[in-house]
Order: sequence, then structure tokens, then C-alpha cells
Amino acid sequence: MTASAQGPAAYFPSIEKKYGRPITEWKDLIRASPLTKHMELVAWLKSEHSLGHGHANALVAHTLAEDRAN
Repeated sequence: MTASAQGPAAYFPSIEKKYGRPITEWKDLIRASPLTKHMELVAWLKSEHSLGHGHANALVAHTLAEDRAN
């Protein structure tokens, strides 16, 4: 039995399906951005890449948490 994704990662399958890019690509874009604040990155993904708020927020939250852990 596989565990289902929790938290922001739960959005990943629908993000990939809706926007046609793998999550690793979105994370690379976030990390390459000169922006560093959570809500600035969310606003950027929404305005520049037409992501919905929930999807943008999930990607940013997961990416920043991952970076803090490393």
C-alpha cells in the first residue's frame, strides 16, 4: 500500500496535469527566480505563468521548505 501525498505535495499530480510541466521544472523556475519571499513568488507564478493561487502556493511552500531542510 502506498501512502498518499500530504500537504502541498498533494497538489502535484493536478499541477502536472493542468499545466503540463513536471514538478521539478516548476521548482527549478522558483529557485531561479530573483524573488525570495513566499507571497512574491506566489504572485509571480500567478501573473507570469497563469497558475491558480492554490497551486502556486503549494509549489512555493514545498520548494522553500525543501530548501530550508537542505
